[in-house]
Amino acid sequence: MAGNTFGQVFRVTTWGESHGPALGVVIDGCPPRIPLSAADLEEELARRRPGVQAHATPRREPDQVEILSGVFEGQTTGTPLSLVVYNRDVRSRDYDALKEVFRPGHGDFTYQAKYGIRDHRGGGRASARETVARVAAGAVAQKVLDRDHIQVVAYTLELGGIRAQNLDEGIIWDNHFFCPDAAAAQVMAKRVQEVKAQGDSLGGVVEVRVKGCPPGLGEPVFDKLDAALAQAVMSVGAVKAVEIGAGLAVARMLGSENNDPITPGGFASNNAGGILAGISNGAEIVVRAAVKPIPSISREQQTIDLAGQPRSLSIKGRHDISAIPRIVPVIAAMVRLTLADFLLRQRTIK
Repeated sequence: MAGNTFGQVFRVTTWGESHGPALGVVIDGCPPRIPLSAADLEEELARRRPGVQAHATPRREPDQVEILSGVFEGQTTGTPLSLVVYNRDVRSRDYDALKEVFRPGHGDFTYQAKYGIRDHRGGGRASARETVARVAAGAVAQKVLDRDHIQVVAYTLELGGIRAQNLDEGIIWDNHFFCPDAAAAQVMAKRVQEVKAQGDSLGGVVEVRVKGCPPGLGEPVFDKLDAALAQAVMSVGAVKAVEIGAGLAVARMLGSENNDPITPGGFASNNAGGILAGISNGAEIVVRAAVKPIPSISREQQTIDLAGQPRSLSIKGRHDISAIPRIVPVIAAMVRLTLADFLLRQRTIK
């Protein structure tokens, strides 16, 4: 297995590198007669697009998607969808100094160990640029979910140790951090400027809430919905931990505290995060992703070169201070892809 394909019924295969001519995705298993145009995908791509936020990489990519196949007269045909996004603002020379050295915290060392060769230009396939294809596919997945009125809402819960205290979904896209708490977003902005001046980077937490998911999605025993969501979200390069529902807090609870009482009107609480025994229970699905700091920083770090000799490295070029907020639509996309796949799988048995 090459590891570039995700899903069983709604299957996506992504391709392309950070500094190659283009990136894209082939989607197989998308149902027919779903209205779809490039404009339907642009909103999510715009939220991931580089060169927008002041603290993000200055690389400017329009990220305009082209639909090459699978759509006729504005509707999906049921045949494979092929989407492509061309790279327009490539400056590979910025990475010439990285030909012989490994960046700490990045995939340089492991890609070299696995393949014996690596694309040093922006990280190649290990670059966050790869996620543009996921976001395009996730937008298609949302069109599938729309038919069942399933909504996926994602936002920045925490950045640089500053955590949102309020959850106002109406303001998520009104600030540069995609944060549902306006006051917290202002503090985040100050923290970003402090860290940027130090030549360093920040991590944070993204939360995703799924509304309207019907009960019954998920497969026992080894293909549980929460396991699949964790795998999907962990497949995003910067994610180092995933929580479902109460997450790590359940380890400190009593059974009487953790169990969600069931009433005629539904569950009285939601520590399970909308999933029991690996199957959705109809409550809101809650997923949180811990995002590590961007590894490419200008502060001097210790590393080695291809010969195994010690080197000091200060990374130049165009980089984000944090994967947040551009990673927010990426994580949302992976949740959408998972749900679309499990929804279509469920229809094969009911």
